[in-house]
Amino acid sequence: MGLLRRIGLLATAAALTAGTVATPALAAGGSDWPPQTGRGPCSVSKTDNAGVPMRDGTTLRADVYRPETTKKVPVILYRTQYDKVQAQMSPYRYQSPDWFASHCYLVVTEDIRGQYASNGTFSEFTHDQKDGYDSVEWAARLPGSNGKVGMYGSSYVGATQWLAAETAPPHLKTIIPANTAADYYDNWTYEDGAFRLAFVEPWTMGDLALSAAQNRGDMALADQLKKASGNAQRWLAYRPYTKLPPLRPQDPKVAPYFFDWLRHRTDGPYWQKWAPQRYYHKIGIPVLDFEGWYDAFLPGGIQNFTGMTQSAGSAYARANQHIVIGPWDHVGWGRPQSTEAPLLKQIGPVGNSPINEMMLDWWDHYLKGKDNGIDEQPKVRYFEMGADKWKTAAQWPIPGTRWTDYYLASTGNAGGSGGTLGSAPPARNAADHYRYDPRDPVPSVGGHSCCSATTGPQGPYDQSIVERRPDVLGYTSKPLTKDTEVTGPMTVTLYAKSSAPNTDWTAKVSDVHPDGSAVNLNNGIVRASFRESHTSPTPIVPGKVYRYTIKVWPSSNLFKAGHRIRLDISSSDYPQFDPNPNNGSWAGETDRTTIARQTVLHDAAHPSKLTLPVIR
Repeated sequence: MGLLRRIGLLATAAALTAGTVATPALAAGGSDWPPQTGRGPCSVSKTDNAGVPMRDGTTLRADVYRPETTKKVPVILYRTQYDKVQAQMSPYRYQSPDWFASHCYLVVTEDIRGQYASNGTFSEFTHDQKDGYDSVEWAARLPGSNGKVGMYGSSYVGATQWLAAETAPPHLKTIIPANTAADYYDNWTYEDGAFRLAFVEPWTMGDLALSAAQNRGDMALADQLKKASGNAQRWLAYRPYTKLPPLRPQDPKVAPYFFDWLRHRTDGPYWQKWAPQRYYHKIGIPVLDFEGWYDAFLPGGIQNFTGMTQSAGSAYARANQHIVIGPWDHVGWGRPQSTEAPLLKQIGPVGNSPINEMMLDWWDHYLKGKDNGIDEQPKVRYFEMGADKWKTAAQWPIPGTRWTDYYLASTGNAGGSGGTLGSAPPARNAADHYRYDPRDPVPSVGGHSCCSATTGPQGPYDQSIVERRPDVLGYTSKPLTKDTEVTGPMTVTLYAKSSAPNTDWTAKVSDVHPDGSAVNLNNGIVRASFRESHTSPTPIVPGKVYRYTIKVWPSSNLFKAGHRIRLDISSSDYPQFDPNPNNGSWAGETDRTTIARQTVLHDAAHPSKLTLPVIR
């Protein structure tokens, strides 16, 4: 069954039923995940902890799920730091490896170096290019393999796919990365100069360092990290990050890579040697990307799609790139039992992820050679929130997009959402002012952090309580006279000055409903010193006006007639990002702070504006 048809069936089921429709997951297995129906014709046997030799003599461990068939079949490889046995089935994401193998694929799930059952010393990103190559080629030689290898997985398990593909193993024929990035500096560890605190610090403590300690048998450290992870708010507030006690900065066995990330807070060779976007020209395989509108790595997933479409290493690869973007956060994929933000949950079955069936269609075509029409379907499939329906396009950005400017204006009263957004640049306009205190940052309410709606700021929420703060400026359009689709990246051009030598500027775009609730679509940030370069930041001159570009992450939303568009401007979004101390240093190095006096200008000489991608 084709990809479009599978999405269409989900949409039709939701449209024809009211509220209590049985989704594919419920129909297949009640409240249990993964469901057992939909299995293929092959019986499956399993071998635990097969040894996978690496070129340096280290042995990794893999579970092998073998279909009982006399035919040689393709191999599906899954390389993870989150336990090969779990295989990201929880929370309600992928089908089991056994289920995939029943469709007559040889499935391999492998723990990466220094994690769970595998030998060696763990270090994030460090080994997964060479280890990925060696693992692909080992899998291709397994008895019963036809020599064609595909890969799948989400988040860092998406990264292991790109890192392997960067080395061009000859038997790797396709990958299906979900919720993953194009660069491990920008939009992974940092975002336009700001440290992605709510993601990076808890992730390192509660996942990476913890499981690596267990792998080494250091159960005392593992127990301490578990306790620290259970008190994340305390450690998010700890300064400076370079002395974070749970990660023991003086002990090279615990998490040396975390402190490398802090030392390398500008882009450069340390990061570039891994970044997928620097390897597109060497990668010559089809790729199916999955992303979510509130995912932690959304721009990277889109960049991987567009970059491979334009620059992949072969015409065949350039012509066979696809992307699916749904109403999902990082791990909430719309299953009936999943725990995504409530407003995403309310979308219902039409928003459920069809990833498992779509992966089978993709593998059937690119690994088994079935003529099922995958290569002829639209390259872009996306979910339009507000309308709550799936749509397609030939490319990204959507053809026919009208880049539409909405200019900021106020009489100096944009605090409390008193400013306006209009189609004409203001001739004369009073500036807006506020006081930014790093010790009282604006709290994150939703957003695009990681990794779950129950543990980090991600997803859509009513922003009204935050917008009452005096350090949040709000600019709102008049009620729209007709339904308006906005799909694509959003940009804020901001003319502003600060009393500080360095500071942050944040932007958030929301859909204001007739009842007054303001639901965030996405947000962005720029650290003033990084306004021109990620590699060579420079301070600002206090009191001088600068033109900033704030990249608000993409979204797709139908602003219904009667709704309004709102842009919030501030200087902090905590703990999604580290609060800028305003003194020229950063919270990685100091716990000292300075209060900044901020000014946002919007007049004829300083036409601050929000640019939206309006679909005709």
